Amino acid sequence: MTTQPGATTTVATTSAAPDTARLYQEGIIAGIIGAATVALWFLVIDVINGRPLYTPTVLGTALFRRGAGLGSLETLPVSMEMVLMFTWVHGLAFAAIGGVVSRLLGMAERNPNIGFGILLLFVVFEFGFTIAAMLFAAPILKVLTWPSVLVANLLAAATMAAYFWLRHPKLRVDP
Repeated sequence: MTTQPGATTTVATTSAAPDTARLYQEGIIAGIIGAATVALWFLVIDVINGRPLYTPTVLGTALFRRGAGLGSLETLPVSMEMVLMFTWVHGLAFAAIGGVVSRLLGMAERNPNIGFGILLLFVVFEFGFTIAAMLFAAPILKVLTWPSVLVANLLAAATMAAYFWLRHPKLRVDP
């Protein structure tokens, strides 16, 4: 009886492909949950302030029009075009982040020793995002306030972590 050289490779590839697809699917779902959490948080803040959809209008204008029209942020009219464009990009960015996190969690399931490194990477990423926003988006953070941005990011991280916790209940992190 002879063995075929590629037989074991085919089995490994077919079992790894569904696992990879599952991880990316989980990541996209977690990212959409995180993006929706941020969007709802700012919608609540905007409604309380009497200007629904103001935050995505400001961020969309800053992103797509390179800040043109942001001179008087207090009088900036709500633009559904900016809201929809920013919401789309925001969702895609969170889906990508969720995909990366899901892959990292998949690696941590196989090797619990890297879990702590992933946690540190999250803390550094969150800190770096906050500092970058303070440096490069100072006029926008004066309007949106950096504490509300920080709370939004923490809420998104918490909802995404809860989803991942449900999907990976046996995940262990060893320092």
